[in-house]
Amino acid sequence: MSSVKIECVASEGYRIGESPVWDEKESALLCVDITGRKVCRWSSVTKQIQAISVDAPVSSVALRKSGGYVITLGTRFAALKWNEQLVTTITHVDKDKPNNRFNDGKVDPAGRYFAGTMAEEIRPAVLERHQGSLYSLHSDLSVVKHFDQVDISNGLDWSLDHKTFFYIDSLSYSVDAFDYDLQTGKIDNRRSIYKLEKEESIPDGMCIDTEGKLWVACYDGGRVIRLDPETGKRLQTVKLPVDKTTSCCFGGKDYSEMYVTSASDGMDKEWLSRQPQAGGVFKITGLGVKGVPPYPFAG
Repeated sequence: MSSVKIECVASEGYRIGESPVWDEKESALLCVDITGRKVCRWSSVTKQIQAISVDAPVSSVALRKSGGYVITLGTRFAALKWNEQLVTTITHVDKDKPNNRFNDGKVDPAGRYFAGTMAEEIRPAVLERHQGSLYSLHSDLSVVKHFDQVDISNGLDWSLDHKTFFYIDSLSYSVDAFDYDLQTGKIDNRRSIYKLEKEESIPDGMCIDTEGKLWVACYDGGRVIRLDPETGKRLQTVKLPVDKTTSCCFGGKDYSEMYVTSASDGMDKEWLSRQPQAGGVFKITGLGVKGVPPYPFAG
């Protein structure tokens, strides 16, 4: 094992930092602060952070083939032009559920933007249950609803052969797999591949490495864990200096660095004084594995 090193690259104290995505063109890490209502970009060159404020909770960001980014904002899919700081709505979901908002989202290998919803939290991980759904936005800007009855729609990614979709509904404390059809984007045959242990707490964001193993950020668990989806075994645990680790992605020149977002919402003064880097973004090096570059939205 190479020696694992963890450093805080952005100590912005995000309320709910989420959705880290590497933007190769900009040599930068994108992420969002959901309750802080900001889309952020950290340059690995200048080490500076730029942020664009938006008018609703913003829960995920993704690259877009035609330029700029796409985001999930409230219950809308929207386009973001960075330089112009311009947000335009693409389409609305969950119109009958005014208390809902989007949560995590990611683009599939065919360029569809998958994202799920949840009820607004009363406090972290406390909310009206079964209110969410999983959606995908297609290149023609049509939306497909895959299923409902979701608590907290969270981490998602696809196997290297594009035949399996991995998904987390946080309050099931499980990482699930579906059969996945790349041509149509259809998913079925849901099953659990890993149940979290008590000290791992709540499964949140997730990404895949080039060996086909999954990395899951554990909210309130202060760690990312590496799982083998074939055997259902945990292979590795990397602990971070904050409890509320929310999501992870690979990035850097050769995708050998891991970036982990975190949250500070729900932490009192005493807790924050023990974890001053809560809500920061962390870079992990020396893992000895690489990640898969993010896919851009095709629309």
